[in-house]
Amino acid sequence: MSVCKEKTYQELYYKYGEYLRNFLYYKSGDMVLSEDLCHDSFIKLWENCSKVTIDKAKSYLFTVANNMFLNKAKKDKVILKFGNTIRSKVDKNDPHFILQKSEFKQRLELAISELPETQREVFLMNRIDKKKYKEISEELGISVKAVEKRMHKALSALRKIHTGV
Repeated sequence: MSVCKEKTYQELYYKYGEYLRNFLYYKSGDMVLSEDLCHDSFIKLWENCSKVTIDKAKSYLFTVANNMFLNKAKKDKVILKFGNTIRSKVDKNDPHFILQKSEFKQRLELAISELPETQREVFLMNRIDKKKYKEISEELGISVKAVEKRMHKALSALRKIHTGV
């Protein structure tokens, strides 16, 4: 049976949807986020249905959902860290600062989310998890040179939001 058949896909949704949502809820504590990530995981399954066999569908769904959750958590850490750094350096009550901070935060979130997954992954592993390039290369199964290149491209893209270019 093919996952690309609508009936099979629906059966998978009815069979694993609630379990997947609960899994995400236990990880995040946020039901809305859990439902969004669950639905996004099923969308990803549909987009890749020709590549996923029915016996691998459950594991595919849970892997995709877990990765989406981890990416969201890493992104939130970057935003939190940025917010904490700024707070210590400026007057938090200045309306001009509040507006600038809000605008920059939006641009930063957008820029990080728009990075290709490979660049975002390397950037977050280095900047959030504090992993060295060698550790990242071993974990991802790529060369240190590939890690350096992905990091350079990520930093270049993020620099553009800071300079506005």
